[in-house]
Amino acid sequence: VYNGFFKVDRYRLSHRLFEGGWSAVLQRELFVRGDATCVLPYDAKTDQVILLEQFRVGALGHDQTPWLLELVAGINDEGETPENVARREGAEEAGIEFGELKPICQYLVSPGGTNEKIHLYCGQVDASTAHGVHGLEHEGEDIKVHVVSAQQAFNHVVSGKINNAASIIALQWLQLNRNKLKAEWS
Repeated sequence: VYNGFFKVDRYRLSHRLFEGGWSAVLQRELFVRGDATCVLPYDAKTDQVILLEQFRVGALGHDQTPWLLELVAGINDEGETPENVARREGAEEAGIEFGELKPICQYLVSPGGTNEKIHLYCGQVDASTAHGVHGLEHEGEDIKVHVVSAQQAFNHVVSGKINNAASIIALQWLQLNRNKLKAEWS
């Protein structure tokens, strides 16, 4: 149907019904994104997280700013492991290097319309190295780094200032695992 920066495929399919038999033939469009990796950079010694602020076209038309606070993230290139994506994107988007990467979970973003799967991590960092504006010019990236206390980030979730799924999931995971990470990473 469409093949540009992103891709949309059209399917005609039927599937087995719970009560037996088959469904009618359905037509569905699928927004093809594939896998991506997101990382919450966390400094256990200072109890700070690194958040990235950048423009997101999907936030236009909603009652909010299109400049969102998010995690380090990138699309997985073919043959690239999620861990390699995490390390590449940490350098490109925030000028940081990750130590240990702790897997949080993997999840399907919105399987009713896209095949995108997120590999979500918490990454060990030294927050004192994070500052400035980063991103790849040829990708149109203009990414501002913010270093905030973990508590301030949790408050941003409660207030709705952070309202994207990967960031919310990662920060709630950090709330549950913060003391353990402090003991391991300090």
